[in-house]
Amino acid sequence: MSTQTDSQDLYFNPLKSSSEIPVRFSLMKDGEPHPLCVDAVKQLQLHLSNQKDWEHNFGLKSKQKGRIIGKMFGVLVVQNSKKQIGYLAAFSGKLAGGNHHPKFVPPVFDSLQENSFLNNGMAELKRLNEEILNEEASMSYDHKSKITLLKIRRKIHSNALQNELFNHYCFLNPKGELKSLLEIFKLASYKNPPSGAGECAGPKLLQFAYLNQMKPLALAEFWWGQSPKSDQWKHENYYSCCKEKCEPILKHMLNGIDSDF
Repeated sequence: MSTQTDSQDLYFNPLKSSSEIPVRFSLMKDGEPHPLCVDAVKQLQLHLSNQKDWEHNFGLKSKQKGRIIGKMFGVLVVQNSKKQIGYLAAFSGKLAGGNHHPKFVPPVFDSLQENSFLNNGMAELKRLNEEILNEEASMSYDHKSKITLLKIRRKIHSNALQNELFNHYCFLNPKGELKSLLEIFKLASYKNPPSGAGECAGPKLLQFAYLNQMKPLALAEFWWGQSPKSDQWKHENYYSCCKEKCEPILKHMLNGIDSDF
């Protein structure tokens, strides 16, 4: 059985740096990360360039197999329970088709668990889609009414599944307050959380730090890989946490901590 100490040792990366520890929690400011984050990012990028634990096509190597998918990574400089300074690392979304990889903190909620409500719910959604397609191909007299009823069932099921998923993403803050995605985005006057909310690197990092009694000191995120078609992100460049998905979550997660946010 794993312990809190095991988790700290597994994901905590000691950081030797001459840079001063920030007095307040530091986020990206004017596109510039805190110097401690720069040191942490250098270590993480060296790991990304040399690791052999998994394979993911970032578009940085010629003739590599698989679809090219660049990825946002994050580092959170922390002080652990032993008063040591180090950093945690995370990736946004999934990496190499999975949620769990050495060195990177786990997701807030693992949507890839076998026999989870999500997998079972998606299987039911697939069944309904297939039933609708079969009815649409049918020439029976009452197929139109059946299709209408099936589409209503599908919409109800899909909405219920999405809401249950949002309720499984729950985030802590320094006060020990736990709020789901639905609660957080409702307070931010959103109708619903956007797709992918809760999967970004920043919230993953803060969640792990709080769960393991680590004090967050500074956070930075960078893009690793070929630029997407939108050309919005560039390899190795730093970026602030996304406004649409992360800002409401961070507002909750940093409530109670002295920060630049």
